[in-house]
Amino acid sequence: MSQLIKIQALTADELLNEFELTEPEASDVVVPDTAPQISIERLMEAGFYQDAIKLLAHGLPKREAVWWACLAARKAQKPDTDEHNINALLATETWARKPTEDHRQRCKELGEKTQFKTAASWAATAASWCTGSMTPPGEPEVAPPAYLYAHAVAGSIALASATIDPENIEDHYKLFLAQGLDLARGGNGMLEGA
Repeated sequence: MSQLIKIQALTADELLNEFELTEPEASDVVVPDTAPQISIERLMEAGFYQDAIKLLAHGLPKREAVWWACLAARKAQKPDTDEHNINALLATETWARKPTEDHRQRCKELGEKTQFKTAASWAATAASWCTGSMTPPGEPEVAPPAYLYAHAVAGSIALASATIDPENIEDHYKLFLAQGLDLARGGNGMLEGA
């Protein structure tokens, strides 16, 4: 695996301070005082895919992380996906390309409208938690915690994996991790065959 140039954290420990591992046994696999890439690889090899997703989501810059959630949400959409979820994904893709406050507000609105039940909803929520205020316009501003977007990104990817085909969830974890790692290497995450 080549260098994950988009991850700015020098050690996995910097990122592990922002979330808890899903599986207690995963803590035996991570190597906190080394580059995050080592722990991500070890988590994947041990089959702790959700924890690898969480670690990678916290390591990626906000726009790349939200784009990663968009890729997973796009794969999870079906022909009968409702209009609000389609619009949530489109708004989030727009924010990822051009992260303006208007686009962020639209993501926030659609994240709430879709009731946090789909991968697209969580992708939109992730975008809305990247900047700005968590409170409605006109109220005192409350900035989201710096890592909160990554929780929503990881949730979006996990939900997409479970939604597409629960019987083959590991295959989707692996696909989405490959996309996320491509983004971390400076790619666009759009892998052939995905």
